[in-house]
Amino acid sequence: MRRRIAAMQAAEIELKFPVADVRRLRAAAEALGFELETERTFESNTLYDTSERTLRGRKQILRLRQYGDTWTVTHKRKADINDADVQYKRRIETESVVDEGPALAEIFAQLGYDAVFRYEKYRTEYVAGGGKLVVDETPIGVWAELEGEPAWIDRMLAELGVDPASCITDSYGTMFLKWKTAMGSPAENLTFEEVGAVAV
Repeated sequence: MRRRIAAMQAAEIELKFPVADVRRLRAAAEALGFELETERTFESNTLYDTSERTLRGRKQILRLRQYGDTWTVTHKRKADINDADVQYKRRIETESVVDEGPALAEIFAQLGYDAVFRYEKYRTEYVAGGGKLVVDETPIGVWAELEGEPAWIDRMLAELGVDPASCITDSYGTMFLKWKTAMGSPAENLTFEEVGAVAV
């Protein structure tokens, strides 16, 4: 019997910030009681859209991710927010684990959704009461994300010694386009092969 896996929908609230010293951040996180949830693991992501970029026009994404041996499919859309909350990235996320990632990719293709962007990273995940800290080693630098309620994010930024002015809400796709323009790079995807290896 094949296992049935239900999709989960949740509001995602997060902020990204650059990491200059990974070891220092990890030490600070451990001192605050963060516990390792997932060891450093390679992650490959592919975004899908129509040839007319219908989803992009709606500010939505359809993503297939392989994280270690696990495949997940995710749909994200903008959440309604108050003006006071624009400093945080807020999305409504519906996600489910799937058994066969390549099979789902073929289904997308048959339905008119093509692979339009790929991005890779090595991700390490930590959890603490109230939220999550992830450290992403990407081809364009090391970034961390705090995910949780706004008050918890603000408190963690202060206790980790992170300047709120350094935080951003950009997606990795947007970050890549800005980097590509600044560097004059011909890379089309945020992958280690196209951009180059990151040193940690």
